Amino acid sequence: MSMKVIQTDRAPAAIGPYSQGIVAGGWLFVSGQLGLKPATGEMVGEGFGDQARQALANLRSIVEAAGFALTNVVAVDVFITDMAQFSSFNSIYSEVFSEHKPARAVVEVKGLPRGAHVEVKCAAFRGA
Repeated sequence: MSMKVIQTDRAPAAIGPYSQGIVAGGWLFVSGQLGLKPATGEMVGEGFGDQARQALANLRSIVEAAGFALTNVVAVDVFITDMAQFSSFNSIYSEVFSEHKPARAVVEVKGLPRGAHVEVKCAAFRGA
């Protein structure tokens, strides 16, 4: 099976030794995305909502750069630092995934890189 590294300027550069995404066979695996501005790599703001929207926009940019669509996403993993933001995240998430509803997990974590409030990663499939 061949693998292809996905790299796009429409999402922030990796902040460690990893790829934004990897296509393997018919699968796409997108690394965790924070609310970082693609052009600067800086956090979009202090607020949960702004960071969640930007993290999802970054995820979408990588999915599309790989030649996939959001409707190809089969699973999303979400890490938040405050479960009290769960309802807020659901509202923002439904702006991106409205009709298509991938499998999803939301986990509260003690901390995230760069003091982020939310991180989102996904897997997508479109056949070999």
